[in-house]
Amino acid sequence: MHSGVRWSPLGLALTLLLLCTLGIALGSAVGSTGVQSWLNAWQDSVAWQIVWDIRLPRTLGAWTAGALLGLAGAVAQGLFRNPLADPYLLGSASGASLGVAVALALLGGSPFAAEFLLRLGVTGAAFAGAVLAVLLTLLLSRGVQHTLRLLLAGVIVGVVLGALASLISLMRPDVLQAMQGFLLGSTSFISWASCALMWGVLVICLALALALSRVLDALTLGESTALSLGLPLAPVRVVLVCVLALATGTAVAQTGLIAFVGLAAPHLVRSMVKAKHNGVLLLSALMGGALLLTADLLARMVIAPQEMPVGVLTAVLGGGYLLWLMYRSQHMRGAR
Repeated sequence: MHSGVRWSPLGLALTLLLLCTLGIALGSAVGSTGVQSWLNAWQDSVAWQIVWDIRLPRTLGAWTAGALLGLAGAVAQGLFRNPLADPYLLGSASGASLGVAVALALLGGSPFAAEFLLRLGVTGAAFAGAVLAVLLTLLLSRGVQHTLRLLLAGVIVGVVLGALASLISLMRPDVLQAMQGFLLGSTSFISWASCALMWGVLVICLALALALSRVLDALTLGESTALSLGLPLAPVRVVLVCVLALATGTAVAQTGLIAFVGLAAPHLVRSMVKAKHNGVLLLSALMGGALLLTADLLARMVIAPQEMPVGVLTAVLGGGYLLWLMYRSQHMRGAR
């Protein structure tokens, strides 16, 4: 599944940074009020507030959430040695959905309501639900020693918690309507405080993942080989699972469920460059940011002045990309 054109890691990183910079600049100019707010920002206080307090934090937040999901996807694929692994593999998405459903049933209202306390309660519930789901997965799998058992436990936890979230939604129709914003994904209500939180988590998770990248390199050769090199696999797995849970839970709590970004970003990176895990992790974060930023811009422009749910666009684009990869792989095998 490799493309014909190979990039150097540095060249791809610089290209992604340039594209993301242009995307952030464009994001400050795109919105329901058009480019006029951006042009009048220096003279009009209302226009300045629209650009500075709404568009910029949303755009930067979309990039940061995408970077968290891209990094989490690269960690998951390296940890489980499975190119189909994604950030939600350990049940974090279903746990976050259950947390939001419970919070809405208790508090009422929309997950993206303007009231500060309600928003804090819902985002906190989503994060807590995601982390508790991962902890439940670890409990069922009896730790992180057995990768297959961990994967199966994640699937079971995801199905059960997802069913509980659906049950709560059916019992409370008002919750079902409010849950749609969370399930479809939205970057519309990211604030500067949310951006700061996600940036802090991104720096911590990226630093930990890069510090353990050599272990991920060794795991690609098999667990027995990694153990023969004297690597402490059990504690390293614990840290990597924590990185995966923290990055995913933080992104999901702020944007809802965004599909395919964490799965497609590492795939795109590996199809374009040949690098060790330290390069793959960093480039996957940049690629994830670029993907979600692009989807966010398209969501604002496709049916302007209305907006599409950004999660719908990422699902369509990501699913289309993976289908193309499958077709291309089968076509190349048939040509042989």
